[in-house]
Amino acid sequence: MTQTTTDLITFSPTHATRCVVQHIAKGLGGPWRQALDLTPPGSGSEGRLAVTGDVIVIGSPVYAGRLPPAMVERLRRIDGCGKPAVVVVVYGNRAYEDALLELAEVAASAGFVPVAAAAFIGEHSYSTPGLPIAQGRPDAADLDEAGRFGAAVADRIRGGSTGVLDTPFALPGNHPFRDLREPLGVAPALDGALCHACGACVAACPTGAIGPEGGEANGERCIQCCACVKTCPAGARRTEDPRVLQIAQRLNRTCADRKGPEVFYRW
Repeated sequence: MTQTTTDLITFSPTHATRCVVQHIAKGLGGPWRQALDLTPPGSGSEGRLAVTGDVIVIGSPVYAGRLPPAMVERLRRIDGCGKPAVVVVVYGNRAYEDALLELAEVAASAGFVPVAAAAFIGEHSYSTPGLPIAQGRPDAADLDEAGRFGAAVADRIRGGSTGVLDTPFALPGNHPFRDLREPLGVAPALDGALCHACGACVAACPTGAIGPEGGEANGERCIQCCACVKTCPAGARRTEDPRVLQIAQRLNRTCADRKGPEVFYRW
């Protein structure tokens, strides 16, 4: 098969996943486009959507070793049309556990054919300047790796397959998948004195936890992606829940060593 066009499908509240996926697409060569952004609430609710690119790159962040349930629900609404897919997860330098295997299986169930997979590092959602966790990642080295991975996938696709697509794609992970993290029922706090009502947090929230007028976020809808915290230009939203702060402090201590990308090919 000759690869000519690439479609990107991403769930990326803080844009780290999207950045990695775009650099993979550049490495693949040929024209590419952001075909579907599954981040906004209601993405894909128009009905079953189909992709048109020759190769699809699907990217998702990892939360506590699993995919965000919202991403899984939205990806299942897409018709993969038997297209070869590169599945990519981005995690905060702790561990991606079952997430990459889960993404490959969800993509396959939606009609894609996973042919390559990768796990990259992105700044952890709980990272702050005071408690950095993989701060600033993906960095230039990560993105260079993403481009090289894309080029390697393109070489394999151009070389064709030898029937190996009929065999299972062995990826790290376990069955059954680890339990999903129990929702904390809280969201980042709002400092009304700093808030300019610019709407950046409203646009960034992937679950509609912040109403159209802004204000306090709905903790029951919050998935702890912290996009509102990282997006707010005034620093009006911040994490104050003791449970989240305790996790951030632990990760700051235990996840300081730099981890690198891991890549996998079906053939």
